[in-house]
Amino acid sequence: MPDIAAVKAALAGQRIETPSWGYGNSGTRFKVFAQSGVPRDPYEKLDDAAQVHAFTGVAPKVSLHIPWDGVDDYAALAAYAKDRGLELGAINSNTFQDDDYRLGSVCHPDPKVRRKAVDHLLECVDIMDTTGSTDLKLWFADGTNYPGQDDIVGRQERLAEALAEVYGRLGDDQRMLLEYKFFEPAFYTTDVPDWGTSYAHCLKLGPKAQVVVDTGHHAPGTNIEFIVAFLLREGKLGGFDFNSRFYADDDLMVGSADPFQLFRITHEVVKNGGLDPAANVAFMLDQCHNIEAKIPAVIRSVMNVQEATAKALLVDPDALAAAQHAGDVLAANAVLMDAYNTDVRPLLRELREEQGLGPEPVAAYAASGWQERIAAERVGGEQAGWGA
Repeated sequence: MPDIAAVKAALAGQRIETPSWGYGNSGTRFKVFAQSGVPRDPYEKLDDAAQVHAFTGVAPKVSLHIPWDGVDDYAALAAYAKDRGLELGAINSNTFQDDDYRLGSVCHPDPKVRRKAVDHLLECVDIMDTTGSTDLKLWFADGTNYPGQDDIVGRQERLAEALAEVYGRLGDDQRMLLEYKFFEPAFYTTDVPDWGTSYAHCLKLGPKAQVVVDTGHHAPGTNIEFIVAFLLREGKLGGFDFNSRFYADDDLMVGSADPFQLFRITHEVVKNGGLDPAANVAFMLDQCHNIEAKIPAVIRSVMNVQEATAKALLVDPDALAAAQHAGDVLAANAVLMDAYNTDVRPLLRELREEQGLGPEPVAAYAASGWQERIAAERVGGEQAGWGA
């Protein structure tokens, strides 16, 4: 059986990165529901992220999105984060909101538009240099809507050329994380539609390029844990954008629609060394909290990842290997199911108390008065939300 002390140590060492945009107003293409107390600038987003870390103890990093989190002085923003026990994590680029990108960004047929997009990516690397961030996270909305609209291979060549230029700009301790999405907003072809396309480009670029798995960016029935296991084996899993989906890219709270899938994914992470710091896998959230309160939703999401990870750590590797080698299908499956069906909440409550934290993070946050404070103080000005 797994050593409980070792399980606790692994859980205490886990780090889950939260997204700045998760604290702002967000919604669908139909409506954004504003909430009171939502941050008005990146500094207030960091204030809220500090609350999540204070009550969970495992969320010290915050992803930024440029230009949504644009400021005049990024060094000052990094110092502000440090003062609050945080550090700035991945820098996310945005090449999908300008009118120029109607036909794509780095894959656009017009070289002037491609130049604009690449210059933005290089600007993001400049920001990384200033903030100390090590990860440049790339997602492209590029694709086509109609057969014959553009040359499929030609677009791949433009993509490769852009990625190579940005890759060459990275520092020794920096890396490029390439995300994929099989559809939306392009509906006929998508230029980075799956893990294989991302993997092929990363493989050609070199060791500083790795794949990001967004758990919402897959067709129904896709075996995400296979993708995770394969990429870990190849040393090409750079990180996750954790969320949950029921229909498509819903960006719901991670583990909310299919907690068993999240467990299966974390099992492959644990089994294949993904929790080892040397693996450098970034466990990031990428969610839009449209109707639920922001900070409690982020806290609950962090807890969901912790619970899935705890169950994965409780899988008995010796019993599993013995059943697999014996060809005992039912016994092997039972090992996984025994771990999944374990109630790990008492274990996590005990761990938090040992760390000097409240055993129930959501309840502790509610009792802190922070929500009432920001609702009263953050009045006036424009709230910073999705696309702000």
